[in-house]
Amino acid sequence: MIRQTLRRSTLNTCRRRRQAPFRCSSDTTMTAPRKGDRVVVAMSGGVDSSVTARLLAEEDYNLSAVFMRNWDTRDEAGSDTGCEWEKDWEDVQLVCRQLGLPCEMIDLSREYWTRVFEPALRMWETGETPNPDVWCNREVKFGILMDRVVAAEGAKWLAMGHYAGIEWDHTLPTPRPKLVRAVDDKKDQTYYLSGVKESSLRKSLFPLQKLRKTEVRELAAKYKLPTAQRSESMGICFVGEKRRFEDFLAEYIPPKPGPIINLDTNKQVGTHPGLWRFTIGQHAKVPGMPERMFVAKKSVMDNEVFVVPGSSHPALMKTSFVVRDFRWIWEDAVPLAIDAHSSFRARVQFRHRMKDVPCTVQRNEDGDMRIDFDEPQYALAAGQVAALYDEAGCWCLGSGQISEGMRRNKLDNLLLNLSL
Repeated sequence: MIRQTLRRSTLNTCRRRRQAPFRCSSDTTMTAPRKGDRVVVAMSGGVDSSVTARLLAEEDYNLSAVFMRNWDTRDEAGSDTGCEWEKDWEDVQLVCRQLGLPCEMIDLSREYWTRVFEPALRMWETGETPNPDVWCNREVKFGILMDRVVAAEGAKWLAMGHYAGIEWDHTLPTPRPKLVRAVDDKKDQTYYLSGVKESSLRKSLFPLQKLRKTEVRELAAKYKLPTAQRSESMGICFVGEKRRFEDFLAEYIPPKPGPIINLDTNKQVGTHPGLWRFTIGQHAKVPGMPERMFVAKKSVMDNEVFVVPGSSHPALMKTSFVVRDFRWIWEDAVPLAIDAHSSFRARVQFRHRMKDVPCTVQRNEDGDMRIDFDEPQYALAAGQVAALYDEAGCWCLGSGQISEGMRRNKLDNLLLNLSL
């Protein structure tokens, strides 16, 4: 069934005429809120979630707001006075007061620590490059928080200020939600939502899907929201914007020096303080080298970092990679072609703000996924999240973690071409 659905290009979803940001639906299958439904909007203190709340306030819902605190600075400094979360919570309350919405704060810092931060920390320590934001969405925002407000508190919908959308497939016996890209491709966040379960998407609302960031700013100014002029948050939530990422990790991971080796000459050219200080494709800043050196690979077993001269070195380009722990959003509707010799055609994104690229997907005997690019791609790092999309690049199908990147030899290229 999913193959038939995939053939119906979702390109129309991305290109269709833009509609009103959010409107109630009379659909009897509960694919949208109805009059009087209890809706909870998750607010962060930023302009996006503030406008989301304002748009929903125009509808005839039983609307309230929740602020999720997910990092306890007492774990670092012994005091949380003057922390960023306090300013965020203050702004949430100001907006809710203006809109006449009840709001509450839920402390999920312990759950965030155990389900997001600790697993990410273990990966950084072994030299991988995790994406905690993907896990936060899956495990905390659309996991624990969703369960708390929907299951425990009786709400029917949880609204978020993400730039993404839900399109319901009504061609199936029971309509199913498809996670689709936002109109604003520069702000699209489906990559970060690629690990969210279908059961959570069924109860999710994304009112900003049809809006561009500039329009959100304009609406915030029009409605005179207290957060209208607030700058955009760019850092990982537990690092913040005032600290260097590597300095933050140094507070949790002890130094483990090892050699930096020139991959071309196999000679040591420096010493590194720990594998977690580097990621693939990064400028290595090795003193005394005649040209800029870039990280090509890392050896966890030998605690070695291998570098190459120049950012266009062939060792930085990969033609395929293996993904572990892949999770399809529609878990019971895996494309049959991934187990066939012809493979499954899709598009893949393995970094935020990169353009998804065409690829073929095939499942290995051990259950891992092998993904072959049509064209070589730069700097794949173990631990990065790889999100798959349909061939139109609009419908997000799921994601997993990169375990290794590879370069095809001539025989691999021949076999791949024969299979297409």
